[in-house]
Amino acid sequence: MTMTARPQDLTVDLSRCACIVVDMQNDFCSRGGWLDHIGVDVGPARQPIAPLRATIPALRREGVPIVWLNWGNRADRANLPPGVLHVYDPDGESIGIGDRLPGSGARVLEAGSWSAEVVDELGVDEHDICVDKYRMSGFFDTPLDAVLRNLDTTTLLFAGVNVDQCVLATLTDAACIGYDVVLLEDCSATTSPRWCKDATVYNVAQCYGFVSSGRALLEALDTRDARGRTGAVEPRRPQSGPEET
Repeated sequence: MTMTARPQDLTVDLSRCACIVVDMQNDFCSRGGWLDHIGVDVGPARQPIAPLRATIPALRREGVPIVWLNWGNRADRANLPPGVLHVYDPDGESIGIGDRLPGSGARVLEAGSWSAEVVDELGVDEHDICVDKYRMSGFFDTPLDAVLRNLDTTTLLFAGVNVDQCVLATLTDAACIGYDVVLLEDCSATTSPRWCKDATVYNVAQCYGFVSSGRALLEALDTRDARGRTGAVEPRRPQSGPEET
């Protein structure tokens, strides 16, 4: 499938792709979540919801794995270094990682809690893959790389929030360990100032890979289908044993 992108158009093999959706979870994107509680406007973080609602079903129909990469800590926070705990609760007296939110009682960024769940508007399909992360990058101290290698994936489509933080950190690590990376700009957003996203988009296209969009992906699928290829494809699964030849 050939799609419009920057710095140049690219042709991707969808059978070797996966879509990594980063941190589209309640603590970052929902009213009553952690960011909302500490006074951050979560409106910008919700902007990718509509584009993702259109893009994800199309990718599923093509058999492209959807990987939900959410921040979901251990309940005891035992694997988090002091620096990570400090940066999200600098004075030691606020609502930080693992503390209960006053409204819902959910623990901030805790795996298995409402805080770490994907927002209702998107929804997780039974065939999707969920991976918890504990840092800005989803590759550090997680099974993400092993899952992607077992799927025989070479190209990663990135979406989610915050594009200048967790999305960029994960995308950068992916590029550094040999994946081809494509940032879907309209499916990504940030609660940071606008120039943070502008700098991220510039650097991805300049240094790491390609910048495209969910809209461009859908248009490319429509163009391809108009030329005669239609029909759904079974989603790929991680290999459980030696590959048959």
